[in-house]
Amino acid sequence: MEPYDDELESFAAHGATPLPAAHDQGYVEHDGARIWYTAYGSGAPVILLHGGLGHSGNWGYQVPELVGSGHRVVLIDSRGHGRSTRDSKPYMYELMASDVLAVMDALQLERAAIVGWSDGACTALILGMKSPKRIAGVFYFGCNMDPTGTKAFVATPVIDRCFNRHAQDYAELSATPDDFDAFVGAVSEMMKTQPNYSARDLAEIRAPVAIVQSEFDEFIKPEHAEYLARSIPGAELILLPGVSHFAPLQRPAQFNRAIHAFLDKLPT
Repeated sequence: MEPYDDELESFAAHGATPLPAAHDQGYVEHDGARIWYTAYGSGAPVILLHGGLGHSGNWGYQVPELVGSGHRVVLIDSRGHGRSTRDSKPYMYELMASDVLAVMDALQLERAAIVGWSDGACTALILGMKSPKRIAGVFYFGCNMDPTGTKAFVATPVIDRCFNRHAQDYAELSATPDDFDAFVGAVSEMMKTQPNYSARDLAEIRAPVAIVQSEFDEFIKPEHAEYLARSIPGAELILLPGVSHFAPLQRPAQFNRAIHAFLDKLPT
């Protein structure tokens, strides 16, 4: 039987399963920030971009699966998140997208597929829109591309457990461990008004895209996911039953199968 953590009780207590030991990791200096990355394996490159307030360790259940299937897996802590630093510039998805390109340049990755979760999904799709020659495909899980796509916030025990885990991890990993409240405020300010792309903008995307929506997503309206899939040429809509915004942690095997199915369709 596949392991489930639908209530995030294990994640709250222990975090995701630890990342494997890495021999390729470091920092890239870019636009006022030090961006942390790590890489595993060899083969077709896949970049995993975590959600807002989180960090790359949240992908612990995905890395071994992707490495085992013959991919070079690159993890990046978004600026100000995890081990990465930031300066006084406001958070912007476009700025975080430029950080990803800087890491790709440092690692001499000409082209990569991107798996994005929440804020990471938005960053990934902006890359697919603005840097199509660098992006082999975008697996876009659980985010909006304009402010109308979000639900009114309702606190739940699952969200509280995730938030508390993020707070603990921030204190452990960040170069500014006492600044979690200010960090949350700055990221939340970005989320209020960004991203804000129109259907016309989405229609310009030419990278292969999968819009992935969970059955019980706490933050994203299902009709918004459907709108994104309609608006992006050739996009596929994937629905994940039984899970919420935290599917990569709740039912990793289900989430990993969806990633593999998408990556297997990409042109080589």
